Parts: sequence; structure tokens; C-alpha cells
Amino acid sequence: MDLFETNGNGNGNGNGNEVEDSLPPPPPVVPPDVVPVKADQQAPPPEPAKKKPSRVPMARRGTGSKGTKLQLLTNHFKVNVNNNDGHFFQYSVSLAYEDGRPVEGKGVGRKVIDKVQETYDSELNGKDFAYDGEKTLFTIGSLARNKLEFQVVLEDVTSNRNNGNCSPENENQNESDKKRMRRPYRAKTFKVELSFASKIPMQAIANALRGQESENFQEAIRVLDIILRQHASKQGCLLVRQSYFHNDPKNFADVGGGVLGCRGFHSSFRTTQSGLSLNIDVSTTMIITPGPVVDFLIANQNVRDPFSLDWAKAKRTLKNLRIKTSPSNQEFKITGLSELPCKEQLFTLKIKGGADDATEEVTVYDYFVNHRNIQLRYSADLPCINVGKPKRPTYFPLELCSLVSLQRYTKALSTLQRASLVEKSRQKPQERMRVLSDALKISNYGAEPMLRNCGIQINPSFTQVDGRVLQAPRLKFGNGEDFNPRNGRWNFNNKKIVDPVKIERWAVVNFSARCNVQALVRDLIKCGNMKGIMVEDPFDVFEENAQFRRAPPVVRVEKMFEHMMSKLPGAPKFLLCLLPERKNSDLYGPWKKKNLADFGIVTQCIAPTKVNDQYLTNVLLKINAKLGGMNSLLGVEHSPSIPIISKAPTLILGMDVSHGSPGQSDIPSIAAVVSSRHWPLISKYRACVRTQSPKVEMIDNLFKKVSDKEDEGIIRELLIDFYTSSGKRKPDNIIIFRDGVSESQFNQVLNQELDQIIQACKFLDENWDPKFLVIVAQKNHHTKFFQPGSPDNVPPGTVIDNKVCHPRNYDFYLCAHAGMIGTTRPTHYHVLLDEIGFSTDDLQELVHSLSYVYQRSTTAISVVAPICYAHLAATQMGQFMKFEDKSETSSSHGGLTAAGAVPVPQLPKLEEKVCNSMFFC
Repeated sequence: MDLFETNGNGNGNGNGNEVEDSLPPPPPVVPPDVVPVKADQQAPPPEPAKKKPSRVPMARRGTGSKGTKLQLLTNHFKVNVNNNDGHFFQYSVSLAYEDGRPVEGKGVGRKVIDKVQETYDSELNGKDFAYDGEKTLFTIGSLARNKLEFQVVLEDVTSNRNNGNCSPENENQNESDKKRMRRPYRAKTFKVELSFASKIPMQAIANALRGQESENFQEAIRVLDIILRQHASKQGCLLVRQSYFHNDPKNFADVGGGVLGCRGFHSSFRTTQSGLSLNIDVSTTMIITPGPVVDFLIANQNVRDPFSLDWAKAKRTLKNLRIKTSPSNQEFKITGLSELPCKEQLFTLKIKGGADDATEEVTVYDYFVNHRNIQLRYSADLPCINVGKPKRPTYFPLELCSLVSLQRYTKALSTLQRASLVEKSRQKPQERMRVLSDALKISNYGAEPMLRNCGIQINPSFTQVDGRVLQAPRLKFGNGEDFNPRNGRWNFNNKKIVDPVKIERWAVVNFSARCNVQALVRDLIKCGNMKGIMVEDPFDVFEENAQFRRAPPVVRVEKMFEHMMSKLPGAPKFLLCLLPERKNSDLYGPWKKKNLADFGIVTQCIAPTKVNDQYLTNVLLKINAKLGGMNSLLGVEHSPSIPIISKAPTLILGMDVSHGSPGQSDIPSIAAVVSSRHWPLISKYRACVRTQSPKVEMIDNLFKKVSDKEDEGIIRELLIDFYTSSGKRKPDNIIIFRDGVSESQFNQVLNQELDQIIQACKFLDENWDPKFLVIVAQKNHHTKFFQPGSPDNVPPGTVIDNKVCHPRNYDFYLCAHAGMIGTTRPTHYHVLLDEIGFSTDDLQELVHSLSYVYQRSTTAISVVAPICYAHLAATQMGQFMKFEDKSETSSSHGGLTAAGAVPVPQLPKLEEKVCNSMFFC
């Protein structure tokens, strides 16, 4: 078993492992009652500590040289650090009320700490703080003692974050309003305790830039990022991780449903080959449209007037949002809605001038109209907004409440909202550069005292980098034709498909889509013949019975199958399905499940609107790939001449995990692994998809030993398929492309996922030692590249592996595709392990070539095809879960098991006939 485990760190970097296994150095001696936070968090799990050295990401082997050189600019701004001698001191912050209760609410922390600085300036030696708003604070140099206690009084604790452009609170209140506002928390006393936790040498940043990363370096960079957050917070920005959003209507774009896209900026410090840089990029978040609550609800539910609103839904939507009430202009958080309408909802009012405890019951409507002389136009028959505690409600009529600006909207967007957002947030390269230059000016980091004290200066100009444009690979079509794609594109005009299938024993199913089905079929057959695909006449067109159109999706699919099976002479090989809706049809999931899992029938869904030759060609490309054909091949795989891969059996894996949308925490995550088959080809794939616990990023079913003889894991299934489809050969090399993991998870990919894959190999054959190449692809980053003085995006095939890449690790950026709209987002590839021994140029060429084997399109794609396929497979199988009748899965879904974990419902297995196909294409 340990053959692999000793040489897993294929970079010969011996010292990397000791750093991984040892604890960080102990903090300086502090009083016995201080818990050093640092060591605690970093301690490795006690038990398997010394089993084997863990793998760490490999070091760069050099830069590539192939391709045409190209000067580019990037949105990294060079940072000079002039203070390397000092230390950041980290303190734990504990906030409590006077009676010792801890402070829970968010947003209060910053106010309290600001007040501490203002009140106790001399005790703090005039030091500036970098405070993360929660439990951690940093200073440059130490405070007077290891433990300090302060007491401060705050006048008003309602959060005034993004007070926006409104007048100061309570300015225009009349006397009676002020009396009514004698709420218990107008002034509060806070106890603040700062305890020393650790110290971080600034030298750690300089060391990291020389490629010597230590535990301290991540912490030092974190301090700098906290300073940026604090700086933005002082300017009243909404903070979302390292992105900042100003309260400026110029940056808002309405995407419908009461939701705005709000444009802001991401900014973070990065260590690169050319030193420390500040990476600034445009960033967008979704916010609730500020203004009258009633306007938001009408837009959100898409109704005509407030009397048509669904109030149960409104209550869920409004909970925890912040409002301002007029005329007092005070801010509150919504806790709920009143049970009764405003004119019927009673509350207890103290009688003026009466005995101390004299009270009367009045309606909210009566109180505001008669006692406060506020005219109400439409609130009488609507619920009131409650901003009080459950036991002590405080009601306001709806029309007096306005939503405060810059409140995040965290629910999933509808298809229409997403399309609108994409359209409104696009920026051409030149416009983006201008916006980013302005962002740096507006941010005014030069005025931030903490940055000045760190000796940090930021260069205002874009960093220059050297790009290279790789030549597009030659493609092979039918009739022995070759073609060099131009600008990352090609088409099938006057070309034949390289390996066409015959489309026979098929039928058309029409779920009430309005279109001329006869003409569609005729054109499909004609178009197929031109591309070299023989399409027979379909057996029949099955129209949906009108009486089922309003039935639930599962019923509609069942009825269609009954109708079809009664007429067909035998099982069809292929079904073309016409859906009525362009996007997100409810029928899609049940239809796919019925075909793929129950019957093993290949199916293609379309929602035809504009049917032309281009549309039909695209549909035929997908059908041909699903039925086992190939549309085009790389020249180098046709006459096998891919470096290394063509010489020895090589398996390529693409791995991805898709999670439910942000609000859904109970939907299982779906892990998909696709694998190449028919070596020496690298264009044919099949997929294996499993559910796993919600929001878990690491794939946990790669190796699943159920007995001494049995492994039910994903990898075994794929290895056996490679073996049978590649002439009974086991792969000597296994190349893994992993999507969707952040840098903090690289070690888990290398030490958990790769270990499971090795175990699966060993389980099949103890003496088999394939070599591994592990590459992570990231799209979720903020580095962009620009051609100086050109309005165009960088050309397809542009690779960058200098200046802005990692100082030590092996990474590069590749823009394989032609960016037609907006600014191209490059893919950031990180090579974590290479036991196979690719040269830098060969590896970059391989990754580039794998962007040209995607069978669904006639363009190069932005990330390697195996990752795209894994993404498609996970998404399509995820649709199976969406429509599941809750009663079927509730037993497995709802009840908590003894351990407290919700059991994860399994996906249905695909039928034998389709499980090896490219059903996801």
C-alpha cells in the first residue's frame, strides 16, 4: 500500500512536508488565563499525525516558450512594502453589555471599537486598529498590556451602516415623537476586553515573495485585507468578503422582481512572481430595491396592487430586512407582520395625564391617524410591519416604512433576472480598465493610516505582463478533411462529421410546443444528410393529449409514455422531445429520468423558436455525440501524436461538484466525474454521478469499500470502462482536472481525493502503480488581461505564466476562447502534482487542445472539456432530484438519524444502454 505514499510529493521539495506536519511556533508567554487562538486553530487532528508525509502543491518547473509573444496589461497594481521590521499584534475582542451578556448583533462591533479608540486614545498610545468587525483586531506593535479592559457608552445602537445620503437621525422629530422613543436601548454601556493572541512578523510577506511561504504569511496578508475592509466600512460601503459596494444609484441596475444588481469592486492583496500586488476588479452583488416596502413587495411578487399580495410569502421575504420609518427617520429590523390589518390590530397605549398605569387599547391605524396626526392613504386594510420582540411587538403602518439601501438579496435569481443581470453588467475591456482606474482613485488607500504605517504604497498603473498566443490545434472532419480553426471558431458549412451515426428507430414527442413539427423533421433529415448523418423517417410524432396539459409534470410524462408504448413496435433508440418553454421546463427532469434511468433511451429536448440551418446543425451535433458518434477530432489524436498521452494508455478525468443555490441548505450536492474512453482518443467521455451531503466540496464516493471484494466507488466504475473500451489496457497515466476548489482546499484534493483514487486503483490490482497529474481549474478569480490600446479582448489561445502568477507554485492563466462580449475571464490552472513529467509547453498545449474537443459546439471553450462535461452531467442528473414527489423521499429526507445528519437521497442508476454514452452532451 505504501508504494505511492512516500513519493506522493512529486516535486522533490523535501522541506515542504515538515512545515505541513509541525505546529506553528508557540506564541510569546502570556498570562495563564489567555487562550492563544492561533495554535488552537492550526493543530492537526491528533490521531493519524505521523502516518505519512502529506503531499503539498508542487513548485513551478519553469515557464513556457511556445506561441507568438504579446504584451498585455493586467488589473494587478504593484505594491511597495517599506516596513519589514515590525510585527502585527493580534488581539481577541470580547464585547459584552453592562450585565455581562455577550453582544450578539452584527454591525455594533465597529461602532463600539471606534468609540474605544476615541475615548481611550492616550491609553492606546494613539495606535490605529485593523478590526475585522467580529472577534479579531490587529495593531502594528503591541499595546501597553496583554489584557486591556474598557467601558464605553453608545448613544444609539441601531445600525447606521450605509446611512446613505439621508439626514442625521431624529433631526426632524417633534417632542411627542421623542418621548415615545424612550426605548430601553437609546444609550447602552459596553464592556470591551482585548486579549493578546499572537504576533505576526511583517517580514513574512517579504519571505513569501521570495517563495518561502510560512504559516505567518497567510495571516499577514489577512491583516492587510482586513485593513481594506475597514477602510471601505468607514466610507459606508456594504462589505461582501473582499468586495465593496458604495451607496450610489449610478451603480444600480434594475433586474426585475424588486432586485437591483449593484456594481462595486473587489480588492485584495496577492503575492506574485513580481512582488506584492493589489488585485482590483469589478464585482456585482444583488441588493433589495430601496424605497417604500410596498413598492418592493409589488415588484417582488409581480402583482398589480398591494391588495393582491401573498402575505405569507411577503413575511418570509421581509424578515430581518432593515427599514426607516417616517417621519422620525429611525432605523429598525423587521421581525414579522401583524396578524390583523392595521385598522383592527390593537395594542396597549398609556393614557396621557392619567394615572401611572392607566392604559387603553387602540388600533395601530387609530393611533397614527388620531394621536400622531399622520395621514394614512392605503394602510388601513393591510398588515402592519412588526419591528419588536415576539412578546412585545412594535407595529408601523406599511406606508410609513421604507427599505434602507444596500441590503443584500441572497435568494437564487430567476432565469429572466439572471439574463438581465448579465446583459447589464457587461463591460468591454477598455471601459473596464477605465472603471478600475477610477476605483483605485476613489478608494484613496493612500489616506488609510494603517496602510501608511505598514509602509505600503500602491502604484496606480496596470502591471505589464508577457503573454503568448498558442496556435490552435488542427481539427479532423469527415472525408479526411483538415481545418485550422480561426479566432477559436469553425463551422460545419460544407463539412462532414468525422464519425456519424445513423439515426434510426426514432420518434418525435411533442409536449404542446407550437411549431410545424412536419417541417422541422423534414429540415432535420435534410440537414443531417448534408453533414453526413443518415436520418431515417421517424416512426411517428406523438402529440400530447390536451386533457393532460394542466397535470403535474410527472403525470404528463407518464401519460406520454403510455400513449407512445401502446403504438411503438419495440423500444425506440432515440426520442426527440419538443418542450413548450424555452428555459427551465418542469417537464425536463421527469422526462430525462424516465428515458435514461427507466428505459435507457437516448433523448434530445428542444424548445424550437427560430429554426434555421445553424440551429439544426447544433441539435444534430448533440444527438450524434449522445448516440456514440464523433463530430470532429484533433489531428493529433487521429494520427496519435500527443506528447506522452499517445505513447502510453492515459485516462483523463474531469471532476466537479454542484451545490444547490445559496438559500437551499437541504438539497444534496451532486458530484460528477467524467472519464475518457477509447484510448488513444481524448474526445470521448462517459460520466458517473452521485449525491453527497449538502454543501460538501470534497467528493466522498471516489472509493467506497463495502467488503473485502467489493468497491462501489465512482473510480472503479470508470477504470473498468477505460479498460474494456481501450483494448484491455490499464492506464499507465491518470490526468485529473478538478473544478471548483479554492486554494485553501488544494491540500485536501491532494491528500483526500487523490488518496481515494489511489486506493481504488490498488483495490483492483495491488501491484499497479499509475502515475498522476493533478490540475485544478479556477474561473472564480479576479485577474483579467487587456491588450493596451486595443478595444478587443485578448486573442484565443493566450497563455500567461509570468509576473502575476504564484511566486513558487506551478500555475498559469489561459484564455482559450474568443471573448465576444464583455471582458474575457481567463481560466487559472494550478498544477498540483505531476509524476508523469510533462514539459511546461507540452502541458499548456494539452490543456489548450482539450478546449477544442467539446462536441456540443464549434468554438473553443473557456475551460477544458472534461470539466465542462462533469458540470453538465451534475446539472442534468440534479434535475432528476428537483421534481421528486416529496412523499417518496420524505422518509429519507426529513427524519433526522441518530447522528443528527440528514440521510442523502441517492440518484437513480442510469440504464445499462446509456450509462456509457455522452448522455449529458
